Amino acid sequence: MWFWLVSAIAGSTLGNATDSWFSQTKFGVWFYKTLDGVYTWAAGKLNIKVLSEEAAWEKKYPNIAKRIKKLEGKINAPKSRN
Repeated sequence: MWFWLVSAIAGSTLGNATDSWFSQTKFGVWFYKTLDGVYTWAAGKLNIKVLSEEAAWEKKYPNIAKRIKKLEGKINAPKSRN
């Protein structure tokens, strides 16, 4: 049991560190841009409208949307200070 817990934590930590490094390389930027293009293509092909549904939800529940944006601002504020 302990082995699985430790290996999961170690794998998660190493995976996150690798992703942080990889996303800043030229190949990583290209890869994520290409992956985003594939996602965009698939969303258009399958007629997925996530962003438009989110905008409709924000109009329907404006108070909750404001609170969520306020909390996201608090989360992103420490990142922008670095």
